[in-house]
Amino acid sequence: MLEHGGRLRQFAARYKRPEADWLDLSTGINPTGWPVPDLPATVWQRLPDNDDELMRAAQNYYQTQYLLAVPGSQAAIQLLPELRSTSRVGIISPAYAEHAHCWQQAGHHVQSLTLENTDPADLDVLIIVHPNNPTGHTVSTEQLLVWHQQLQERHGWLIVDEAFIDSHHQDSLLTSSPREGLVVLRSLGKFFGLGGLRLGFVSAPTQLLSQLEQTLGPWPIAHASRYIATMALQDISWQQQTRQQLKQAGLRLEQLLRQNNLPPDGGCDLFQWVKTGKAASVHHQLAEQGILTRLFDKPESLRFGLPGTESDWQRLQAALENL
Repeated sequence: MLEHGGRLRQFAARYKRPEADWLDLSTGINPTGWPVPDLPATVWQRLPDNDDELMRAAQNYYQTQYLLAVPGSQAAIQLLPELRSTSRVGIISPAYAEHAHCWQQAGHHVQSLTLENTDPADLDVLIIVHPNNPTGHTVSTEQLLVWHQQLQERHGWLIVDEAFIDSHHQDSLLTSSPREGLVVLRSLGKFFGLGGLRLGFVSAPTQLLSQLEQTLGPWPIAHASRYIATMALQDISWQQQTRQQLKQAGLRLEQLLRQNNLPPDGGCDLFQWVKTGKAASVHHQLAEQGILTRLFDKPESLRFGLPGTESDWQRLQAALENL
């Protein structure tokens, strides 16, 4: 299995520092996520009900009727390769590594692309994380739809992973859904800070959603996750405030890194990406101070998530000054 952000317990053991004494900036999850209230005891005693309010809340939030709830967008990433015969798959890279891994495991021919050399002419499937994880780079809606049209002419797919797009939801391709061959993935883990729910959504034409639903089987999402997600999706006031807060926090993080000779090469409201040949050294030095970042080796780079409290910001600043 691939390694991702988090894994705090491993680093706590490696650096001999208790888990409670770490500042984990490795995941890109909103550290001040939607405030989950105390839940009624009955929430833990019921099996999931597909006819609850979740889908209505999601359809209103995402502004499309064509949705399927999945146990984290990771579930869809794993299942989609099983729904095509052997295909030529291009992934704009670097990107969330599970996309390439899952298509390769299913026997497809996978190649890495850059934004500059992307041409769907020789592809059956094109995958883009938008905004990109970890670089934060974006593409215009017009370009994405051009690629989709080129692929659709050969019954191909454009898969757009929008896990980090919620703070700029106007840029989502969900406004163009449904279209044959267009698959959009969304997550409640990042913007809402609810990674522990393991809940995401797929938007696609009805036939593909039906195939995914049959493959998942009954009750793929816990009743408690559905209950919490419904409330979060309906909380428009919190969403509006959070978009403003994340924008300010993203700019603050960018400025802090620049001030400490680590100018970001990209990023979004939830993280900043620093490409540097010193990435491993910086990662190690910060870990020695109890701060966990996400280290990448291709290219050598670091991703910094947002601190959650003012004391966390001050701790990161002090650690950067000690490098």
